[in-house]
Amino acid sequence: MRRLVISIAVLNVLLVAPLWWRFNDIDARLIAWEPWLAVPVLLLLPRGLWRRLAVGAWLAWLALVSVANIGDAATYTAFGRSFNLYLDLPLLRSVFHLLEGNVGQLAALGLMGAAILLFMGVLVIAGRWLLPRRAFSLRETRGKVALGCAGLAALLIVLELNGQRLVPFARVPMINTTMFQWQQVTQTHAARQDFAQTLAQSPLPVRPLPGLLGRNVLLTFVESYGVTAIENPRYRDALRPTLEKWQTRLTAQGIHVASGLLSAPIRGGQSWLAHATALSGREVDNQMWYRLLLESEHGTLVDDFNATGHRTLSVMPAITRAWPEGEAYGFDAIYAAKDLPYAGPPLHWVTMPDQYTLDYTARHLLDDSPHFAQIALISSHAPWTPILPVLDDWSLVGDGRVFAPWENAGDPPDVLWQDLERIRDHYAWSVDYAVNVAGRFAERVADEQTLLIIMGDHQPAPLITGENASAAVPVHVISADPALVEPFIERGFVPGTRPPSVNSEDEIAGMDALRRWLHADFAVPVSAPRRESPP
Repeated sequence: MRRLVISIAVLNVLLVAPLWWRFNDIDARLIAWEPWLAVPVLLLLPRGLWRRLAVGAWLAWLALVSVANIGDAATYTAFGRSFNLYLDLPLLRSVFHLLEGNVGQLAALGLMGAAILLFMGVLVIAGRWLLPRRAFSLRETRGKVALGCAGLAALLIVLELNGQRLVPFARVPMINTTMFQWQQVTQTHAARQDFAQTLAQSPLPVRPLPGLLGRNVLLTFVESYGVTAIENPRYRDALRPTLEKWQTRLTAQGIHVASGLLSAPIRGGQSWLAHATALSGREVDNQMWYRLLLESEHGTLVDDFNATGHRTLSVMPAITRAWPEGEAYGFDAIYAAKDLPYAGPPLHWVTMPDQYTLDYTARHLLDDSPHFAQIALISSHAPWTPILPVLDDWSLVGDGRVFAPWENAGDPPDVLWQDLERIRDHYAWSVDYAVNVAGRFAERVADEQTLLIIMGDHQPAPLITGENASAAVPVHVISADPALVEPFIERGFVPGTRPPSVNSEDEIAGMDALRRWLHADFAVPVSAPRRESPP
């Protein structure tokens, strides 16, 4: 009898614990009916090969469902969406790299190894308990109890699947998860074929942009800069004063700015999907679409600006490993972390501060040739510690050694992330730092020959934004030539650094609109003489 009770209890917890994390509601999900049916049946089976196969098959199913439910809880926490077994397995590598950047390689390996061993250990022990030397017999009391338990569980499962929940705190997670993932697999496979066909049959053509001939166009992404940072009362007091200072300083220098909103394809992470969406003019919201796009002949803004005569650059300080995707885009030059001669300290996951990245870009990468540059800033990436000050004198930035005093400033991530309210404070401060630095960069580079587009890549995770937050990100278009800003105002952007408030997400264009807008607005010339190289 003890074997029956303990086996059911352990496997029940294994199934419902990920649901507690996912839904943050323990009372509503205390029972998973499947172990109450499967464990008694398996214990009643006679000894032999078929019993071992049945136990192995059921535990394999339970393991797969548990992994899917843990993945669902993790992806919802990080990205505000459900886990898709068809698409999301490649994210395991990214999870490890993020963990490695925050706690170190040895600790990351230890944590992931310990979690895997614990999970496997529970399954092995459960398997041994489900294979007793002597099967339960219906002539014994324990056999009769097992049969009754299985019968009652089977009845309640049938009722649950027919919409009649007699026990309000019970669910059938194995069945529900399997059905949900299978539905996602079939739907995603069909969508994959549709997406590939669309790329092949209806590519957005490469178009030169003579209206930007001779101009620097700098597409600068600010990590985790979502509309929440401006509109949510929890964060806006940190950021709005910075945006107001931006506007005052830019106006004093005769620099024009307009701001609006675009809807990002993702939330919480996977910034490269937002980059791909903006560059390609196609919504790319998962890793498979990303791979299909890069493997296709579909053009991007990189191709458009190559055709216009620009030198195309990608400045990616977060890239620390091989990045074949950069070559697939066709950039003339890629500056990953190893290509930026930063001599200062790493700051947990962040390889170098945004102020260094932008200073190096302004001093060394923007010569007299017209450039199209994608710049991806990273200081406002989780874990949002330490928080650096903005150096007023950019000449002090140098090779980055000036940032050494902040290497161990503030609490490390493992301490900070024990307090949700402190995490939220640090998020606001880190985004404020990144936006402040980006505004100072605009003062340096936004002349009459430059169109600077500063935009968020995505909203942060739901633990920062709350449930059902808009996917919108702020977009600031900046130039000393008002002719470069005016087309965006005609599309609904407003003068100044404060974008309009979110009223309805249906009114917000997707980030994929950016390329189409540039095609529509700058495929005909505006007053833009090509910048002459010095003799």
